[in-house]
Amino acid sequence: MVPFNVDLSKEVVAVTGGAGILMGAFAKALAECGASVGIIDLNAEACDKMTAEITAAGGKAVSAPANCLDKNAILGAKEKIEKTFGNVTMLINGAGGNSPKCTTDNEFYNEAKEGMKTFFDLDENGFKFVFDLNILSAVLCCQVFAKDMAEAGKGNIINISSMNAYRPLTKIPAYSSAKAGVSNLTQWLAVHFASAGVRVNAIAPGFFSTKQNAKLLWNDDGTPTARTAKILGHTPMGRFGETEDLIGTLLWLADDNASGFVTGIIVPVDGGFSAYSGV
Repeated sequence: MVPFNVDLSKEVVAVTGGAGILMGAFAKALAECGASVGIIDLNAEACDKMTAEITAAGGKAVSAPANCLDKNAILGAKEKIEKTFGNVTMLINGAGGNSPKCTTDNEFYNEAKEGMKTFFDLDENGFKFVFDLNILSAVLCCQVFAKDMAEAGKGNIINISSMNAYRPLTKIPAYSSAKAGVSNLTQWLAVHFASAGVRVNAIAPGFFSTKQNAKLLWNDDGTPTARTAKILGHTPMGRFGETEDLIGTLLWLADDNASGFVTGIIVPVDGGFSAYSGV
């Protein structure tokens, strides 16, 4: 259920990473508000499943699986969406993620013990993968989808940043750096496309417990890790975010009537984490 209704019946939305938990919820919310949604994800089976769930609920969706690091594949996804619904008017750049190859075992240099993976052990190719997955994918998808928007004089791009862009977290230097790049890219694109009528903003989720970060947040027996205690201790609202907590911000940014003069911002949805100094 969406927290409030906006009329998105004229919008054709491409959602990358659309078969995942967070972006799947975005796709469902957009469809519930009348948008025609193209589900783009590397996992074709998951794309089909998400599309089926949306259509079963009365929404309009098409499965358009693609690797968002392959421009030709993105073009193929665009063609499939356009054949079904017409030109894409909105892009949600949700493809992204981290890699265990770029995660240290120690928070601080002097905590290193024998057998620990330290900063000096991090994999070069892992860094490249994380940067490509978060930044290059957004660049390529904007190149593919924003051209028609700019030529039409109207469009909307919503990127997915992170709390890591505000305050880099320990242990995950590649992901933190990449998401800072996503925020910077968002601002650059907003300025570049402002005269073409294309708005570009980003949502920066706080801490959500997902499959991607489960091993950092929960022990094998289901108890919270020390990192979880730190996160919640620095989140004034004292809890992890729920998927539903992001939907209101998404719909506000998606609706030209509500946010038509808003571009170039990164909206934290974090329970107060970015505002809290720890004292």
